[in-house]
Amino acid sequence: MRHDTSSSRRKGANPKRRPPQPPPPPTPPTPTPRRSGASGAPPGASPRKKRRYRPGTKALKEIRQYQKSTNLLLRKGPFSRLVREICQGFTRESYRWQVYALLALQEAAEAFLVMLFSDANLCAIHAKRVTLFPRDVQLARRIRGVDSL
Repeated sequence: MRHDTSSSRRKGANPKRRPPQPPPPPTPPTPTPRRSGASGAPPGASPRKKRRYRPGTKALKEIRQYQKSTNLLLRKGPFSRLVREICQGFTRESYRWQVYALLALQEAAEAFLVMLFSDANLCAIHAKRVTLFPRDVQLARRIRGVDSL
């Protein structure tokens, strides 16, 4: 049996192939002055991609950082202004505060808030949630008996 190669394979003309392109001539690298701290990328290129952490990793890192530290979390200036404003709400006179009295008050306030948020977090975990809702804080205050404040 004889095969006719002209018409048995395809119904159309064979595609024309392009001739191979010669490789471009190599360009000599131009010496550029190096700056300290500069990356190897050219100045017009986009900066290196920022490191992306998985969800929750950065939060846990922050939690560990704050648990290790002993410094105050609230700024001293705004807290002192708030204390003076509340103090003026109770009396007409403007009282003067010692620095150590303000620091002691701020230490106690932060300790109270940390324990309140800790209890509220337990309420959220009990509800099988990770996110803290205002109702968790309200429940923690109500169980503690601090609802009147």
